[in-house]
Amino acid sequence: MSEQSKKISLSQPTIEDHAARVMREKIGSGPVAGTGIGATVELASADQQPLLENIIAALRTVFDPEIPLNVYDLGLIYTIALDATNAARVTMTLTAPACPVAGAIVTDVRRKIEAIPEIPTADIELVWDPPWTRDRLSEEALLDLGFM
Repeated sequence: MSEQSKKISLSQPTIEDHAARVMREKIGSGPVAGTGIGATVELASADQQPLLENIIAALRTVFDPEIPLNVYDLGLIYTIALDATNAARVTMTLTAPACPVAGAIVTDVRRKIEAIPEIPTADIELVWDPPWTRDRLSEEALLDLGFM
């Protein structure tokens, strides 16, 4: 194996790293289980869990045009919050600050979430800190991209 391929393989997330993250999620430390690597969830009530699942399903229909994966499994969603009125607040990022379709992706996220009948409004905040990295990819995304 060449030195260059060694360097590349060392920078890729390992199966063991991903498995450790998944286990931390399932035992309750770190991110909420089932929300993607690093995503956090804030619900006003436990009754909102089905609504959260609808939001995640909607987010999985929004695709980054440069990487043929949805924004949720790419790990672009940092926070999903629902208040007592079911108003949604999402904090997200993009793979690069110079993304030419940034506005379109954010608008699509808002539109898809607000299409859920129980959601009166969706506030989408685009942030750059922390920056997106490959370790935010979901297991599905890692499989699709051939990292696992």
